Amino acid sequence: MAKESSKIFPVALIAGLLLFGVGCAPLAGGHGQVAFAAVRWMGLAALAYAGIQRSSLTFWIFLAMFVGWEIGLDWPGFAAHLRVLSDIFLRLIKVIVAPLILGTLVTGIAGHGDLKKVGRIGLKSLIYFEVVTTIALFIGVAAINLTRAGEGLSLPAASAEQRPQNVAPLKWDDFLLHVFPENIVKAVGENQILQVAVFAVLFGIALTRVPEKLRQPMLSVAESLTQAMFKFTNIVMYYAPIGVGAAMAYTVGHMGISVLLPLGKLLLTAYGALLVFLIFVLLPIVLLARLPLVRFLKYVAEPATIAFATSTSEAALPRAMECMEEFGVPREIVAFVIPAGYSFNLDGSTLYLAMASIFVAQAAGIHMGWTEQLFMVFALMLTSKGIAGVPRATLVVLMATASTFHLPFEPIFMILGVDTLIDMARTSLNVTGNCLASAVIARWEGELLEPKASASLESL
Repeated sequence: MAKESSKIFPVALIAGLLLFGVGCAPLAGGHGQVAFAAVRWMGLAALAYAGIQRSSLTFWIFLAMFVGWEIGLDWPGFAAHLRVLSDIFLRLIKVIVAPLILGTLVTGIAGHGDLKKVGRIGLKSLIYFEVVTTIALFIGVAAINLTRAGEGLSLPAASAEQRPQNVAPLKWDDFLLHVFPENIVKAVGENQILQVAVFAVLFGIALTRVPEKLRQPMLSVAESLTQAMFKFTNIVMYYAPIGVGAAMAYTVGHMGISVLLPLGKLLLTAYGALLVFLIFVLLPIVLLARLPLVRFLKYVAEPATIAFATSTSEAALPRAMECMEEFGVPREIVAFVIPAGYSFNLDGSTLYLAMASIFVAQAAGIHMGWTEQLFMVFALMLTSKGIAGVPRATLVVLMATASTFHLPFEPIFMILGVDTLIDMARTSLNVTGNCLASAVIARWEGELLEPKASASLESL
């Protein structure tokens, strides 16, 4: 029976993808005839049949994205009301994040008591983050200078109500101050990931200085909290296909296909640059670190898919931490590197910021020489930190950059038309990059383990 199922799965999968692809063909011309919609639904039915043959949460999340896309196309009015289902999913995930980071970091530091190791992991992580994100910035600059997607576009007239007033430039000292919590309850309540991580590190260090008989009860609480949050994540993941599909339906139904056409060049430039970064930066890192590529892709697929559909890295964080621990990265490394990466290693967001900043200048007809562009890149190296967890938070940084370099805001309003679709790709890359960072640091420390058996992943 299992053998027959393994033969049916690839046939149904390929047939479903082909039918759905053929049905999407007329969308490029802005037409979505009923006949082609029927073909797309036939493709979705074939994919659903394939999913029944091989039970896999990742597959059902992918299928939910396609179904959400189709619902958004066929019934945009109905799709607009599905946002509540995706918001429920995001809320359930967000309530996990802070307790999970707090528990894992305290357990990892105080449970082992090796403070030199914590400092070494932190230093290696920061070096890795800075090198990789700097490369991302330069790829973004090169891509937009190559395609010059902003040239020749007619700017919309921004009303006084639309125009942001007195957008303050982001300063490094403000960011540094924001890293340290003044109230841990407030930091947890607002899901300030980096503040929670800083508190957890300091609390874990303090616990190592407490006598064993007093330290052990607190460690037991932290370990119990961590295990409970992982089980909580597994329960919430059963709802993931519904939340992800609803998020995709709302996005497509709210935007429509026609909005992509005027800014298609920018959209293609962004996806092309992100793909170049994936192939020519992250892939070589996987090979240099001697990581098993196929196995890594298998473990990162689910959190990356969740990030793509929801456009928020925070939604994928608990599952990303759990998957990388199952991949073989020790908990203390996962608990430190991934939360820190959410502020210092946003590869997709930093690449996009560099590209979008120069796009704004091109669209406004402002020529920026290489010296000015390099100066902007180095400014973005600071201002792009700390923008994790919030959908489209890069727009805040982009407006601050425009204000700093005296660029107009009107092109930014143009970007809003396709920012949601670009955000999906760059957020997925952010999550993939942070998962890879934890594996690289584990390999660098010589502590990458054989993957643990996981029923949820072995079914893939």
